[in-house]
Amino acid sequence: MSKYDSKYLEDKLKKELEADYVSVTDESDGCGGKFSAIIVTSAFNGKTLLQKHRLVNSTLAEELKEIHAFSQKSYTLEEWEKVKAQ
Repeated sequence: MSKYDSKYLEDKLKKELEADYVSVTDESDGCGGKFSAIIVTSAFNGKTLLQKHRLVNSTLAEELKEIHAFSQKSYTLEEWEKVKAQ
């Protein structure tokens, strides 16, 4: 069982990436082993998808040592507005 929960991960990502929006969902029935995240921040401006994911993964480097599965959707503000409009 992981010592991390959705709220902890959301708070860390918001703070470290100065994110405008973060939503983390625990998909592991509460054991904290599997999470999915949506992250929206201007820190992603000008970055490729791989660069965005590496930035998030480096931000959560310690946590990902204990989390078994972590999926992410990483958007700039502009990209997020387009996604929400669909």
